[in-house]
Amino acid sequence: MEEREVQKFDIIVVGAGPAGAAAAVVAARGGARVLLVERAGSAGTKNMIGGAVFLTPLKEIFPDCWQDAPYERFINKHTWSLLGDNTSVDVSCDFPLEAKSASIYRSKFDLWLVEKAKEAGAYFAPSTLVKHLIIKEGRVCGVETELEEIESDIVIIADGVNSLLAKESGLRKDYAAKDTFLSVKETRKLSKEIIEERFNIEKGTKNGAARNFIGGLRLEESPFAMGFMYTYYDAVSIGIGVNLDDLSRLGLNPSDLLERLKEHPVVKTLIADSELLEYSAHLIPEGGYKKLPELYDNGVMLAGDAAGFVNAIHFEGTNFALMSGKYAAETALAALKIKNFDKSTLKLYKRKLKRSFILKDLKSYKNVIGNLYSRTDSLMNYYPQKAAEFFKIFSGANCKPKREEFREFVFEFIKGRRLRELFEDFCAFVSSIFGVLK
Repeated sequence: MEEREVQKFDIIVVGAGPAGAAAAVVAARGGARVLLVERAGSAGTKNMIGGAVFLTPLKEIFPDCWQDAPYERFINKHTWSLLGDNTSVDVSCDFPLEAKSASIYRSKFDLWLVEKAKEAGAYFAPSTLVKHLIIKEGRVCGVETELEEIESDIVIIADGVNSLLAKESGLRKDYAAKDTFLSVKETRKLSKEIIEERFNIEKGTKNGAARNFIGGLRLEESPFAMGFMYTYYDAVSIGIGVNLDDLSRLGLNPSDLLERLKEHPVVKTLIADSELLEYSAHLIPEGGYKKLPELYDNGVMLAGDAAGFVNAIHFEGTNFALMSGKYAAETALAALKIKNFDKSTLKLYKRKLKRSFILKDLKSYKNVIGNLYSRTDSLMNYYPQKAAEFFKIFSGANCKPKREEFREFVFEFIKGRRLRELFEDFCAFVSSIFGVLK
């Protein structure tokens, strides 16, 4: 019986999201024979993002064509809102001439990335489910799909937070519930004229706005959660990310939490008369630096969400994905040059990550999420309410001496058990800031 010929590539990249597509682009440009595998029928159809991608990594990877990506709006207005029961205290900043990010639809953006990979010379295989890694003599040397085995010198795993291949490789275990967030999002239709009016955007431009919401769920015990909103050209996204452990412990439904956020008076006004276009959900690895897996082994590397590269504080994930894919591809090209695909060579990947902002930032922020999570009630309920009370006094005129009003406010703020909690909150805040700065 004649044996079936086995295909062979230099590099197989599993997952055609930002990490995988960036890896395929860089590797193909470097002359490697690259296969980019995607289980969905089209890139981006199974992926979700809050709404925006940072522009700096795109400029680095695509210096000649980054402007051509299918952006919706360039985000040059950012607002952070502390939501009380019916109030909002906002910190806002505008960058009218220098947008650092842009809102996107993943279905369009990921497709653009894949087209760039194909233009660079990569082979793209959609609707292809990778069932297993091929491991021989302790080295990953290909993948097994539903139809065939495909060999390669190196496999770059970039298939997301639920990557079974990352676990099969032995590099990663399952993420614990407390280290994982579930993000649910609606995309809602609004005319560009209404968007420009409500978000104070210059008319006739592709400028845009982003908002982040803390609090406002009006629950006796709030989960650790943060809301977000992004403007598209003629739509907005509204969503919330919530800790999985809190969802289970408190018996909450993420869709109900999103409804609560949408019913907050401030948020409700922003999305009034909008029409639901799409609902989506996505798991996010937020264990941070302390929960990072091994990132490489003989013949294999992890990139993007599969490696846990997310900085939740700054809503950074796509930029980590793009750049980690780039570094993985550069490492693979170096390994191909000397024809050594063992971890003794692939350790270059981690060296690149250590020199970059990725591991430096993750290390700096390693205690921040834990500190905030331990102060959930203060962060989600107490401080948003107190901030609103302070500014009601500061901006009001109640025909009462301001000195008396502020004295009452300070007394209420620090009295009883809140004095102890205030000290603990302060310590957690200082610890987080020191960790970032040191």
